[in-house]
Amino acid sequence: MTKSKTLSCTVLTIATLSSCAIAYADNCSGRVNNVAITSDAIEVSKGHSISVFSAHSVATSENSINNTAGKCMGYALTTPDGKTRLVGVCARKNKDGDSWSDEWSLEAGAARGTWKMSGGTGVFAGKSWSGWWEPISDDGKVFMGRWGGNCN
Repeated sequence: MTKSKTLSCTVLTIATLSSCAIAYADNCSGRVNNVAITSDAIEVSKGHSISVFSAHSVATSENSINNTAGKCMGYALTTPDGKTRLVGVCARKNKDGDSWSDEWSLEAGAARGTWKMSGGTGVFAGKSWSGWWEPISDDGKVFMGRWGGNCN
């Protein structure tokens, strides 16, 4: 279960912030922290497994309005060749109750994941943010990472 929780936190962090953005196009950046709530793993056969997870998530930024808290959910698919792909979604809200959601992924072997905004209310309505995210540390229960992207 510990391996599953570690993978879950990593996936959630990646899920919290995922989408392609070219580094020179970044106009927003910040940190993301996730704390695992639940995780479960199913090994279909030796080396072929699916893990699902959920986590509390906080995203912070000093140069954008993305100072929000919420939850993320996702899955990790490990194939018999040992490669693991992470996919997930997050939904967070700010102190005024305005919310936004994003979809994220981390391809097998990649150092950075991608995220893309999928919807928002209030100050987040009509936005089409996207960017990258990467882990700083992950102990299987608590994940810390950084993110950047285009928040126009």
